[in-house]
Amino acid sequence: MRCPKCDASLKKVEVNVEGAKNKAIGYQCPKCDYFEFEQDSSRKVIEELREAPLKIKQKVVKLSQDRLGIYFNSNVVRSLGLKKGEEIYISVPDKRHILIELEE
Repeated sequence: MRCPKCDASLKKVEVNVEGAKNKAIGYQCPKCDYFEFEQDSSRKVIEELREAPLKIKQKVVKLSQDRLGIYFNSNVVRSLGLKKGEEIYISVPDKRHILIELEE
């Protein structure tokens, strides 16, 4: 492949994307730093990232007396369509997991 800007030969580069196991293939010009991604490998990485579960670090906050709570990140609220006053079900399958289910 040739660079569309300076007509130099493009070098094939494998790019690690955080959160994805697959690597995106790109082509970089050694002279002018032009860079483009290969469509197929980019599509695979994007699909892999979309399928990955959302994982956000949250702090546990003290509400009152002996009660603790967490705030839902705005991205979580938007993606789940949560509304104030909605009821949810919480279960604790083991000591390392909390499962939250929405009412249908």
